[in-house]
Amino acid sequence: MYTFNRILTVVAVALVALLTGGCIHNDLPYPRIAANITDIMVEGQANAPVIDPQTRTITIAMDEEADLQHVALLSYKLEPEGCTAVGLDQELNLVRPLYVTVSLYQDYVWTIKATQNVERYITMSSQMGAPVIDVPGRRVIVYVPRGTDLSRLKVLTMKLGSSAAVMTPDIVGVETDFTRPVEVVVSDYGRESLWTIYVEVIDASVTLTGVDAWTRVAWLKASVADESTGGFEYRLQGADDWIRVPQNEVTAVAGVITARLSHLSPMTAYEVRAYCGNDASAAESFTTGGEIQLPNATFDEWWLSDKVWNPWAEGGSPYWDTGNKGAATLGDSNSQPTSDTQSGTGYAARLSSEFKGIGSLGKLAAGNIFTGVYVRTDGTNGILNFGREFSARPTRLRAMFKYNSAPVSHVGSDARFADWKGRPDTAQVYIALTDWSAPYEIRTNPRNQQLFNPADPHVIAYGSFSCGETVADWTPLSVNLEYRSTSRVPRYILIVCTASKYGDYFVGGAGSVLTIDDLVLEYDY
Repeated sequence: MYTFNRILTVVAVALVALLTGGCIHNDLPYPRIAANITDIMVEGQANAPVIDPQTRTITIAMDEEADLQHVALLSYKLEPEGCTAVGLDQELNLVRPLYVTVSLYQDYVWTIKATQNVERYITMSSQMGAPVIDVPGRRVIVYVPRGTDLSRLKVLTMKLGSSAAVMTPDIVGVETDFTRPVEVVVSDYGRESLWTIYVEVIDASVTLTGVDAWTRVAWLKASVADESTGGFEYRLQGADDWIRVPQNEVTAVAGVITARLSHLSPMTAYEVRAYCGNDASAAESFTTGGEIQLPNATFDEWWLSDKVWNPWAEGGSPYWDTGNKGAATLGDSNSQPTSDTQSGTGYAARLSSEFKGIGSLGKLAAGNIFTGVYVRTDGTNGILNFGREFSARPTRLRAMFKYNSAPVSHVGSDARFADWKGRPDTAQVYIALTDWSAPYEIRTNPRNQQLFNPADPHVIAYGSFSCGETVADWTPLSVNLEYRSTSRVPRYILIVCTASKYGDYFVGGAGSVLTIDDLVLEYDY
């Protein structure tokens, strides 16, 4: 009996110890799952926001009419489910960066920034060249040629704030004495800023201010005292005779003339000068660039590694890649070489959209090929690096294609595509030139999704071609590049060809096939 009681006592003490100081501690850490803002919409935004999950930064371009102090939040989306956000109020102040804390087990601080491109300008009688509009310094400098009467200048047009701004005094259309700086107050959404306008006299009646030399094209810019008599002349370096740029290629605005000089020879030295009446500027030399083409742009080089077709020669240097490494985890490659070519020789790229998996345990894999690298597979999602180094400035992309458009059979999980089943699938080919500092990482996983955005401010030029119907015979396609700057030099080129335009969202038609071949970059207009 003593032994039994002792055993009971020991058990009781052990239980007390277990329930008090001897409790089991849960030392397992919470899972580390990134909490992301995947979409946001505010009143007055100009286009889709640029969302960077790596830096947790969102940049929203706002219309110039928007009051950045009082921005209405219309909607936002957090991923994954269960996230909460602190700082996303019904009304946002975006005059300065806004910091938002998104939480799921851990806190993640996101930064929301607004950009607002307010159009500012001034034109004045006798003006020569473009004015200097110094926004941080709130000052304007207008240039006029020597001999101009500064005491009787007339401001023809002026806008220094948003379209809702009021200027005091309003000097537009009024002869004004500019022998001394003139001050005006610009009132905008309850804020006032004092601007100072200076007029400076220069001796020259014409000045060449810029030459942006491409491969077969050069963009010219000059300041002139008289737009009606201004223009440009060019010649091969060392030649005797000047050739005038046709006047239908010259544009004049507020004392500035610009021109596009086409049909030049690659890798050639030229001279150019501007003229105004009988006066000519100093000549400036420039050299055009090379007419660069892309490696394996005919898609003749492939090699098979296990089940993965790779669009380069075995042992060679990759330039193009596909989503085959991801697709082959659940089946065969869906981007493959084909001997069905227009010329009857070599190979083309056959890009097929296929469902990979069984039932709900799978996804649509859109056939694709792109300049860049397939980095790795994240579950059933892909991580890619978009872009290859490239510094030339082509004007268009040409290629040959065929397309079989299947009805959309899979709509993914994005609500925007919920009712798309049965619609004709669409092929897409697009090209972009960018000044990214490194290849751009693409992630298709909805939890940390990052896709290419043509509105990215690093995009210098972009063009796209889409086809939403079956094209049975080989047909040429052309994609013109629309440049946002003639002076910015690209660092990367991105070309993407896909059988399903919305394949990044796992939306498309099983059976859609894009066959593409003979890609060529052109450099003239």
